[in-house]
Amino acid sequence: EEAQGSKAPVQRLADQVAGIFVPIVIGIALLAFFIWWGWGSAMVALPAAPFIFALMIFISVLIIACPCALGLATPTAIMVGTGKGAEMGILIKGGETLEQAQKLDTVIFDKTGTLTWGKPEVTDVFVATEMKISVERLLALAASLEKGSEHPLAQAVIQEARHRGIEQIPVASFKTRPGFGVQGEVDGLEISLGNLKMMTEDEVDISSMKERIEEIARQGKTPMILAIGKKPAGLIASADTVKPQARQVVEKLQSMGLDVVMITGDHQQTAQAVARELNIDRVLAEVLPAGKADAVKKLQQEGRFVAMVGDGINDAPALAEANIGIAIGSGTDIAMEASDITLMTENLNAVADAILLSKKTMSKIRQNLFWAFFYNVLGIPLAAGVFFPIYGILLEPVYAALAMSLSSVSVVSNALLLKRFKASQPIASG
Repeated sequence: EEAQGSKAPVQRLADQVAGIFVPIVIGIALLAFFIWWGWGSAMVALPAAPFIFALMIFISVLIIACPCALGLATPTAIMVGTGKGAEMGILIKGGETLEQAQKLDTVIFDKTGTLTWGKPEVTDVFVATEMKISVERLLALAASLEKGSEHPLAQAVIQEARHRGIEQIPVASFKTRPGFGVQGEVDGLEISLGNLKMMTEDEVDISSMKERIEEIARQGKTPMILAIGKKPAGLIASADTVKPQARQVVEKLQSMGLDVVMITGDHQQTAQAVARELNIDRVLAEVLPAGKADAVKKLQQEGRFVAMVGDGINDAPALAEANIGIAIGSGTDIAMEASDITLMTENLNAVADAILLSKKTMSKIRQNLFWAFFYNVLGIPLAAGVFFPIYGILLEPVYAALAMSLSSVSVVSNALLLKRFKASQPIASG
């Protein structure tokens, strides 16, 4: 209701034009009245007394110039457009969002939970050759540490340990480092589990594992390194499944002339592997959660009009920073609050549908405004009797009222054509 009632900038412009238009029309009506009253009988034989004829002209001009169609042009299209979006599971916050969305030239997708399901699974567990511990011990240390984290990768490690029947160990001094990993004390040992950046920052020598890390990353998997003190103890690899519509929506957006960018905190090679699968050319990898908004800002500084698509708490600042924030409905409340468009569906094609619906709605608004102005440009001279001396054409008040009504009906009918907009069909998974 709030979305349908909100005004787009083009509506405010139309209101301003109407504010100027009304006094001008009153002036034209008065001018026509005095001309026909004073000199009408001298120009042509009038069908009524000069005053009565002039009064009829005055009334006809006021009726036909009533800016009803102008006032309906934008809000009806917005109402139908947002209503159609809601039917498709696309919640659009208002008219301004519709107007901004049709200007987009770049769409940024967060990877985890947006392009992928955000439910990674452990695929490989490796123990460093120099460490004399078992795979089970490595997983016990990792799962115990990850118990304090809600990150999808943490849940993958915990699930793998549970699947193998490995019990967790109490943890002391737990600390999470967003964008890096977690650390704490387990069984009296200083344990850290995280990405390559974390190990580099903590001065952990991972040279003996570097080839394996790169091989895992090339396969599109996410490597997590477990260190005991300053020594690498092992490596846990996980993989997330790409959503079945991900490649389809990327190709659809590209066919619409939009640049598609993927942003992630993953290792560069892991991100590139996923991007190749989805046919995405530009990848922003190893971006910390706090850096996503900066990445959006940087693209805007390049002159781009940017949409950000995400689902998590970490995405909220970027969603707010983007020209249009698009939140996946299965994500967090914070992300949805920060967004301009919320998708209440898992079908990623809704991203393209939302942008296309915005373009169609703005196209209808422009058509409506054109016809509203065209109607007045044609109708006012006709009602003012401009063509009466030459062609004998005269628009009486009753016909002026009919023409005015028809113009309003045509604007509303044109807007209602948006209800024929079809949502993209999801492709079968598997």
